[in-house]
Amino acid sequence: MIPPKEALSEAGQRAFGSPLSPRDRPSAEAFAPNLLAFIRLLRRVGLQVGPGDALTAAEALTLTGIETRATVRAALAATLLRKREQAELFDAAFALFWRDPEKGATEAAFAMLEDQKAPQKPKAGDRRMAEAMAGDRPRPPPRTDEQAPQLDAAMTVSERERLQQMDFEAMGASEIAQAKQEIRRLVLPLDARPTRRFRTDPLGPRVDLKATLRAGSRSGGELVQILRRRRVVRPPPLVAICDISGSMSRYAQVLLHFLHAVTNDRERVHSFLFGTRLSNITRQLKHRDPEIAFEMVAHMVPDWSGGTRIGEALERFNQDWGRRVLGQGAVVLLITDGLDREGGRGLAEATDRLKRSCRRLIWLNPLLRYAGFQPKSQGIRAMLPHVHEFRPVHNLASLRQLIEALGKGTRR
Repeated sequence: MIPPKEALSEAGQRAFGSPLSPRDRPSAEAFAPNLLAFIRLLRRVGLQVGPGDALTAAEALTLTGIETRATVRAALAATLLRKREQAELFDAAFALFWRDPEKGATEAAFAMLEDQKAPQKPKAGDRRMAEAMAGDRPRPPPRTDEQAPQLDAAMTVSERERLQQMDFEAMGASEIAQAKQEIRRLVLPLDARPTRRFRTDPLGPRVDLKATLRAGSRSGGELVQILRRRRVVRPPPLVAICDISGSMSRYAQVLLHFLHAVTNDRERVHSFLFGTRLSNITRQLKHRDPEIAFEMVAHMVPDWSGGTRIGEALERFNQDWGRRVLGQGAVVLLITDGLDREGGRGLAEATDRLKRSCRRLIWLNPLLRYAGFQPKSQGIRAMLPHVHEFRPVHNLASLRQLIEALGKGTRR
């Protein structure tokens, strides 16, 4: 993409300055190239805008004019925004694309001279915006050598297969980013369970006597048609309780992307984090944008990478949330390494109550990545007899095995 200073035409730069005279006032037609470039930027950052939206925005700018920055922002937001959660990305893109080059250089110079502004933490969406702005930079020219280098691929493993088997804790920044992209593509097929509700179905196995009699009363008591019904089948609720203590922080950061993808893919998903206290993050993970969702989680969870009190957290969950979220045959994913700060005090009773309240309790432990793992910790020994399944969760391959197991249902 052309740098913002050169992307703005003369009419676009003058439109956001001081009010112009009617003679020098720019027209919306001269503003069109900048508008198309801005819409391309919005598409790169994930907003669904098309050619029809571009025509609508151009028509709105023709009616409202482009004399002030606030007018242009209001017109574009009214025509290009469809959801409330897209407003933050739109504001960031608008401020980045339509900035004043001279004003930005002046502010940067003053900040450097005064040395009074500390570097701030980037907001959610800034990284995605920077990547979108740099998307069209010229790539380095291809090699002009007469002969391309020959690579021997014998007895090697593909990059994707190596990523599937790599431990989350051993991944670098680029590999973590690739793993997050793979996690977003995962689909969680929970086994459907019959409920107590019925729905009308012409080919249903049961006769709906009440509906048939009601329909007959409307036709003078004559039964014209026999109505049928079928039992409603839906996946059970999914509850995830994840440990975010110091020993689990690296795994929890990656698994949060898995929980975010599952939360936005199906209904009745509840997520909880615990270290020294229990936090319900279900509402935060329902945000479609993962960066904004994780920023909201970071603001409300104060005990990240601290100690862990598994027994106290499970007891609090049983008392405050068990009856709310564990109905209708819920499946519970307990994600922790079992290293309890309290030495397993009260952990067996809390785990046993949790097991009796749900249909399926699956303990996901990253320590199972070791071939010679033995339950020597007091917390692990206290929890292990009270779970239905004990599975590893340390790489992408273990997540895929978990998804396959959830799709097959419970084996009694």
